[in-house]
Amino acid sequence: MNTLPKDKYSASEQGLGYMYQPQFALLRLFELAESTEVYIEMDDDLDFVDLNGAKSLGSLKHKSVGDRLTDLSVDFWKSVRIWISRYKRDSFQESDLKFLLFTTSEISPTSYLHKFSSRLTNLGENIADAVMCAREALERSNTALSKEVRSELDSLTDAQREDFFARVTIIDSTPRISDIAEKIINRHMRSISREFRPAIFDRLLGWWSQEMILLLTGERAAPLSGYELSDKLSGIADEYKTNNLPIHFFGATPEYEIDAEGDQRQFVIQLREIGVQTGRIRNAILDYYRAYAQRSVWARENVLMPGEIGRFEAKLVDEWSRYRDVVFEDFDVTIANEKLAEAGKQLYRWADLESGNLDSLRIREKVTEPYVVRGGFHILANEKPQPRVYWHPTFLSRLDEVLG
Repeated sequence: MNTLPKDKYSASEQGLGYMYQPQFALLRLFELAESTEVYIEMDDDLDFVDLNGAKSLGSLKHKSVGDRLTDLSVDFWKSVRIWISRYKRDSFQESDLKFLLFTTSEISPTSYLHKFSSRLTNLGENIADAVMCAREALERSNTALSKEVRSELDSLTDAQREDFFARVTIIDSTPRISDIAEKIINRHMRSISREFRPAIFDRLLGWWSQEMILLLTGERAAPLSGYELSDKLSGIADEYKTNNLPIHFFGATPEYEIDAEGDQRQFVIQLREIGVQTGRIRNAILDYYRAYAQRSVWARENVLMPGEIGRFEAKLVDEWSRYRDVVFEDFDVTIANEKLAEAGKQLYRWADLESGNLDSLRIREKVTEPYVVRGGFHILANEKPQPRVYWHPTFLSRLDEVLG
């Protein structure tokens, strides 16, 4: 695939970095113990706190493809500068901090930074050598950053410097943002049916992103935990079982402005025919929108059985016709229109206020959201050329006249 050359002023990598942060936090929390908690933009890009309260500060670097981490990489030394300040703040050796650099770059084969790699298992035995290499690298540079870090390191004793660097780990070649979804789906969702994993991941990511926003804005004070993540994933996955369906549109409103008085759709005109007031018509439009949009998502996610919507609608029509026969039993078309409209209003009141709570009308056992049923009746009332349900006793006979 051909890609367009990047403008020299492009901030695409920086933008990806901001998007990478919450998604990498999600991946990392899947990999850690369930008791782990995560904060965003507190002491570092990400703070991971274990069950005992020990904290790991994670700096994240989403770099261009092919980028390498070298002796004087700004990414590493900027992180070191931040970490030293946290190390001092928390009383040096008494602190319970660890420092992690997650980077999509690869550590250069010739760089001493390999001494801090997560692949190295015996850093403690060679920490003095690692510290010496780090200080020698800084001595070779006269940048403002290098001078500042040198000054910070010189303010530490030899024991404190060794203790500080012993807490530093570089995790290189971490997954790029484009790889995170695949890794979560294939590694951490194996108990879920393969056909539904992408849809469930999208739901999970939407919830996670919203919670991260709440953390960043301060509207949420508590960190996100592995337990909460597991519970949320389990709850979403449960909606994709054979006795349930996912619900996406609870509380949703359409992008267009609702015009309860001017809407000329057939199901709305039917409600005006029986004298339903504007507020209830607005609710009906919302139920129709949510039910219609929900069916579209179900079809896209392929969660419906063949013919399931047809059977569901047949059930609604059958129950409606039974209640209609009871309500209209003592009426004929020759009585006053006000009486006919009142009968229609009584029939609609049942569909609007009672039908959504009837277990027998659910499309599946655990689909309890009322808009699925209420909106289903409005979809049937909107069918052309003739509605399958109606409210006013004479609506069908006057269909052409009413619709103009």
